[in-house]
Amino acid sequence: MAIPEASAILVFNSGSSSLKFGLFKPEAGDEQLLLDGSAEGICRGSGAIQIRSASGEKLLAQDHVLESQQDALAKVASVLQRRMPAPPVAVGHRLVHGGPRLRKHQLLTPEVFAQLEADIQFAPLHIPQALKLVRQAQQIFPGIPHFACFDSAFHQTMPEVAWHFPLPRRYVEEGVIRYGFHGLSYESIVHRLGKSLPRRAVFAHLGNGCSIVAVQDGKSIDTSMGLTPTGGVPMSTRSGDLDPGVLLYILRKEQLDVAALEELLNRQSGLAAFSGGESDMQALLGRAASGNHAAELAISVFCIAVRKYIGAYAALMGGIDLLVFTGGIGQHSVEIRARICEGLQFLGIESPDTNGRVKVMPSDEEAQIARHCRALLG
Repeated sequence: MAIPEASAILVFNSGSSSLKFGLFKPEAGDEQLLLDGSAEGICRGSGAIQIRSASGEKLLAQDHVLESQQDALAKVASVLQRRMPAPPVAVGHRLVHGGPRLRKHQLLTPEVFAQLEADIQFAPLHIPQALKLVRQAQQIFPGIPHFACFDSAFHQTMPEVAWHFPLPRRYVEEGVIRYGFHGLSYESIVHRLGKSLPRRAVFAHLGNGCSIVAVQDGKSIDTSMGLTPTGGVPMSTRSGDLDPGVLLYILRKEQLDVAALEELLNRQSGLAAFSGGESDMQALLGRAASGNHAAELAISVFCIAVRKYIGAYAALMGGIDLLVFTGGIGQHSVEIRARICEGLQFLGIESPDTNGRVKVMPSDEEAQIARHCRALLG
């Protein structure tokens, strides 16, 4: 199937072990999907590339050993180029963090690259990998603009009381503030709801990474993640918020260096820590149903943590008119949604929902990136 569009925007969205992509054309004032797909199983000794049409028809399914993100991008681009008679007019890239000086979606210029490299300390696990992929994509698709769309941009509307940490001002001036993430996911939900979005809403993006956001009048006013995507509720392998004294204790007792502490907080904590290594929510639900106490504890802590944030944001906004679940867990786990909503009846929130105040909505980060790229093209 060839794509006859000469105005298509190509979007890349990289994760820890996957690379999602989408090709979009303008239609009726919005971005229409032409095809999308993913490279899965990166760095796991096996992998696969899939491409689907806008209707969901599987156009390609190939098994590949994908040794790295760069290897996955090269193979994906090779497949895409055979199906694109003309190059895209632009390429959009999701970047998790832009640091304190890059808070808006923008053209990737040498100056932007230099600023990202100068601010690697804000996201050392994400920025270097993202820059490698962008540079590789620029070589594969030369002569066209490449845009950076930042996952933190949606949250720049937060008031100072939400983003200012209680630390000496010198740290705040260096950019040690609450940034928030999953912004492109949240933006896509705001876009999809349009005029039906009520004044007070809470969105819960629950997947391998999890965050909750308070949305008032369509804008982020507070969110659970902070300086990095490690903060907030416990996640698959990330700790979420901790008493800082816990970190001081671990550092003193075990004399960890920064890399070891980062490994502990991002890859050995969260649900995996409770359960002894299992981080997949469906697997944990299965174990809990069989009487496994550790799995039940992991699920309970997770659901209560999310519920606490929902309650806090209800207090912040004086109530909630709409609660939206998105992300892999949020969309697909009826039981987790029900357990989170237990006890929220006083806010008018019930599960299963009977009054339209709880919605399950897929987010569409790729389409949102395409929208930003089209707008930046003018």
